Amino acid sequence: MSSWWESGYAGGPMVKVKGFPRPLYPPDASAQGKTASVDGPDVVAYKRTVSRAGRWPWQTFDEAYSNGFAHGTSGNVAETGVAGVQRQQHLDATGWIGEKTFNTLRSIRVPAGRPHAGEMAMDATAARLIDQAFDLFKGHDPPPVQSSPVRLAALERAKAELGVFESPAGSNRTKYGAWYGMDGNPWCAMFVTWCYSFGADDVDRTAGPFVRGSRYAYCPYVVADARANRYGLTTTDDPIPGDLVVYDWEGDTVYDHIGLFERWAGGSTFDAIEGNTSTDNQSNGGKVMRRRRSRSSGYPVFVRVKA
Repeated sequence: MSSWWESGYAGGPMVKVKGFPRPLYPPDASAQGKTASVDGPDVVAYKRTVSRAGRWPWQTFDEAYSNGFAHGTSGNVAETGVAGVQRQQHLDATGWIGEKTFNTLRSIRVPAGRPHAGEMAMDATAARLIDQAFDLFKGHDPPPVQSSPVRLAALERAKAELGVFESPAGSNRTKYGAWYGMDGNPWCAMFVTWCYSFGADDVDRTAGPFVRGSRYAYCPYVVADARANRYGLTTTDDPIPGDLVVYDWEGDTVYDHIGLFERWAGGSTFDAIEGNTSTDNQSNGGKVMRRRRSRSSGYPVFVRVKA
């Protein structure tokens, strides 16, 4: 006797909902020119549905449409996510959710041997979440957030500093540290603060996330404040030009280095403008440089700057 995942799901009448909330794209869809979808209740609905269908672990679900849920995290049937359902139903296994996959998830039943076998995989709770999402999105994601003049000005200021060295070499002495009041110390965060504190009009600012002599000279504080939604900082999976990117080279949750996100460079790679770096020393290299980075190394945390 074959296992339930070796043939298509049994079907039933489509679960009634208000409509298709929107297409969903995970962050890595940027390589195909798509913008990662913002969080929403429809993501929770799909996670419930795919879990009941046997292809995602049951847990407390968040609203993020992650690469892992879209494509699966392993070859185990119970961890194959949206793409696992798509393969079983002979759909293109992109991990993206369009109307065809949406209608499939509304139509399949929980397979034999699973809890609630025979019921529709999309339960009443998931259907209510779909309706909430339809009311929010009306069939499409909101327009992507655009970088503000201050954000772009900070990035342009950073780009204008490309090639600047500390002097003398190995001293950590720069105009950024002198301005901040901590010259002679590692200066990647002070460089970011300097770029932002001048804002769009070259006027030194005392409001907002960055404060001369106070915020920021230490990378872990940036991540902690972003995760706590303090001082106008939040974390994001979809950075825009002028946002921050903070790295944890050792993966020990002590963040080591920071720069300004410039642009996606294809797939999971991106460019950032960073102070106090070099090809020989990532976090204390003594130069302002454009660095090509990847989501898959350095455990990067992207930080949205409200400006």
